[in-house]
Amino acid sequence: MTGSADSALRRARLARNMTLEEAADALNAITGGATDASLMNAWESGRCRTGMRNRAGLCQLYRERPEVLFSHQDGAATGVLETSGTAVVVEVLTRWTDLVEAMISVVAGAREQLVVTGSRSRERAYLAAIETAVAERPDLVHYRVLYGPPRHRALADHLVRLLELRDPSARRNGVKTLHIGLVEPAEALERFFVASETAAVVPLPSLHGQDGFDCGVLLSSEGAVGLVHHGREACASARPVETIEAVRALPVRHT
Repeated sequence: MTGSADSALRRARLARNMTLEEAADALNAITGGATDASLMNAWESGRCRTGMRNRAGLCQLYRERPEVLFSHQDGAATGVLETSGTAVVVEVLTRWTDLVEAMISVVAGAREQLVVTGSRSRERAYLAAIETAVAERPDLVHYRVLYGPPRHRALADHLVRLLELRDPSARRNGVKTLHIGLVEPAEALERFFVASETAAVVPLPSLHGQDGFDCGVLLSSEGAVGLVHHGREACASARPVETIEAVRALPVRHT
């Protein structure tokens, strides 16, 4: 994948005299998602690929075929991440304590963007680190992507605390800084990771037995940036769950 300052996707928007913000709003009206101008720009430049739901929405918006709009994303050229292979893996984490420590470290190091996915979080030190980051760094944009309702009361309570710390409808320097979305349909495969602009951790099934996720991989900035784009697009396509009442209405499997 290679960047393009003059992609067909960008030309389609300009042909309709739409700004990035206007195009994002029009796309959201079609998909029900929460795409913003910066994500639109990333798609147009080829810095990240557009997912299926948003591709269909953009084809409807611009009345153009996907092979035309997304040729710059799907061409033969590859980006740095796609040729780096295992070089993006900084460390394999084989102990639960190391996994939690690395996840907290990613959160502590986030300054611009923090993406967290999954509906099973219940490690209190990790959730507390996220709340501290949101409370202490007003410019940090936080994306929380749920795959189904929270599995544990600890996560549901954490989401309420995030909404008490920040109002998703507020804008700081024109930017929305808290996004909470529920991916639907229910059969969508759950993803687990935490990513900032500089590092990411992806938990793995246990290497020691069948119970839990107590291992993982720590990724470099190249992998982290890719996961940030992944999470932002997932959140943009998800159903917003951004009021305390909406969170409390979600069923919780375990108390």
